[in-house]
Amino acid sequence: MEKQEKQNGKMNTGKQQNGKNTAPRHRSAPRRSAAKAPQEMTIEERLRALRMQQEATVEAAPEMLAAEPAKPVKKEPAPKRGRPAKPAAEKAPAKRGRPAAKPASGTAKTAAGNGKKSRAARKTPVRIIPLGGLHEVGKNITVYECGQDAFLVDCGMGFPDADMLGVDLVIPDFTYLEKNADKIRGIVITHGHEDHIGSIPYLLRKINVPIYGTKLAIGLIEGKLKEHGLLGKADLRVITPKQTVKMGCMSVEFIRVNHSIPDSVGVAIHTPAGVIVYTGDFKVDFSPIEGDIIDLARFAELGSKGVLCLLSDSTNAERPGSTMSESKVGQSFNTLFNRAEGKRIIVATFSSNIHRIQQIADNAMKYGRKVAVSGRSMINVVGKAMELGYLKVPDGLFIDIDAINRYPADKIVLITTGSQGEPLSALSRMASSDHRKVSVTPNDFIIISATPIPGNEKHVTRVVNDLLKLGAEVIYEKMYEVHVSGHACQDELKLILSLTKPKFFIPVHGEYKHLVAHAHLAQSVGIPPSNILIGDIGQVIQVDNVEMKVIGNVEAGGVFVDGLGVGDVGSIVIRDRKRLAQDGLIIIVATIEKETGACMAGPDIVSRGFVYVRESEELMEEARLLVKKALDQCLDSGIRDWTTMKNSIKDALSSFIYRKTKRSPMILPIMMEI
Repeated sequence: MEKQEKQNGKMNTGKQQNGKNTAPRHRSAPRRSAAKAPQEMTIEERLRALRMQQEATVEAAPEMLAAEPAKPVKKEPAPKRGRPAKPAAEKAPAKRGRPAAKPASGTAKTAAGNGKKSRAARKTPVRIIPLGGLHEVGKNITVYECGQDAFLVDCGMGFPDADMLGVDLVIPDFTYLEKNADKIRGIVITHGHEDHIGSIPYLLRKINVPIYGTKLAIGLIEGKLKEHGLLGKADLRVITPKQTVKMGCMSVEFIRVNHSIPDSVGVAIHTPAGVIVYTGDFKVDFSPIEGDIIDLARFAELGSKGVLCLLSDSTNAERPGSTMSESKVGQSFNTLFNRAEGKRIIVATFSSNIHRIQQIADNAMKYGRKVAVSGRSMINVVGKAMELGYLKVPDGLFIDIDAINRYPADKIVLITTGSQGEPLSALSRMASSDHRKVSVTPNDFIIISATPIPGNEKHVTRVVNDLLKLGAEVIYEKMYEVHVSGHACQDELKLILSLTKPKFFIPVHGEYKHLVAHAHLAQSVGIPPSNILIGDIGQVIQVDNVEMKVIGNVEAGGVFVDGLGVGDVGSIVIRDRKRLAQDGLIIIVATIEKETGACMAGPDIVSRGFVYVRESEELMEEARLLVKKALDQCLDSGIRDWTTMKNSIKDALSSFIYRKTKRSPMILPIMMEI
């Protein structure tokens, strides 16, 4: 890895002390052949080749891409606009930032080009408002505003942490969007992963605006909206790379990138202040499965004309080198399928990784095997990919999972969900012998084609151990090259920085440590620390041709979805669930005479998740007598207020229980009056 250059100056951080921020995841072109494998080229050779390509492209390219209207999927009229709202900067007062962990010492209030105060005439500023996707992996959604026009890039969901008991998923807080609905001109989707499209059904219930995306992304969104009963009211519009759509005073240009799902794009946002480039999730793959490489020439062309600000994927900013090509996994599959002769093959991978599924299908066809699919999300994505032509397989290759027993085991490949060890996934149910249609035997050869997401390591290890106990042979990433990332590593990130040459830089899409690592990379290619801003969810980042700064905050954070409930589970409910899960519940039932306040029946004590009553009769009897004593004391003191009586019971009993057991169960008194 290149040695990081030392920079004079200070890096801007968007972290604030007093902010209100309360944040709590087509058809394939023919494959290319080349005399020299591009993946073997050094980064310097790639840069030289790209510069030559850039010079040729710039000479022939038009001054600006012509705005081409997107083809609507639905012909319903766009929603009516209301009276313009005030700009975001007026809604929240500016607050001073405080330093966070910094690549360079010190802090800066604003960032001016090259660390010097520019005398250029100011242009209309753009406000960038991330409502998710910073200091976390997931829940990606960012607002871009200029004047009275705004649009969103992505609208994703996040997965709950282990301590968010009962929560199904986390969506962004849409409060700011609801208050400024009249300004929003549309939603731009970069690709079809859940952390970029998963919250769309919840937003459309509040704000109905056009949604722009590539064919596969729109196809996956259609399926999601159909499940929620919202497809009929949605305005979905298909776009293609190199196309441009108008968003009020701004226009959005779509740029092809490589990722772990086909039809991924980055965007160049043309604004009165200048061009803002957002890479989306990307990697540089010179031998991609779908045949089209990332449009580096367009990134270079934009850089030659001047990029005001770059927002770039930071997921792998800590990893040196370059990300391995997806085609390498196909080579590994070929070797492993050959090795699994005579056995049934089961492959677990991400349901959205259509490139991976294509390579599994290709090798199954090569070795004369049929393919079956298990797992609801896998079935949905495979069906949609085949329908739209992104998964190219001959008729008859895929069979229903109910038919697998009609074929010899060595003629079957089963593609399944569960690569992250999710408790209810298909692979987890196979490992626990709980799958209704698949029983794992010593004749199974199982490939887990994924890397555990941080926090899922224990779940994956448990599944691997259970599969091994059943006698199966299990292959995973630490043993073989059966997975590659869909995100760029350090050399690729520096390549994009070098091609676009942005005046300002905002690392996005990652935890805080990823953003800091990406900021270091930006400094190493010559961007002054004062021109780099590590933002936070809810901050209003204003950028023009002179400076970039945080001017305020908007309401932002996470909203919990639990079953059909959206937002009705908050921190207090989660706290109670944790307490119930850790120490259980004690219910005290007493019958009180209305006139005298005397205890006429009980108190009776019921334990749930605390102790088994039949084995702790002495403890329960002591607790019952203590509650009776507390009620008698209330009676003697003339206390008739039920709240006071309940608190008296809780105080007396909680101290006793903790002294006896060192546990703090939830105590719930129930008073019945007669």
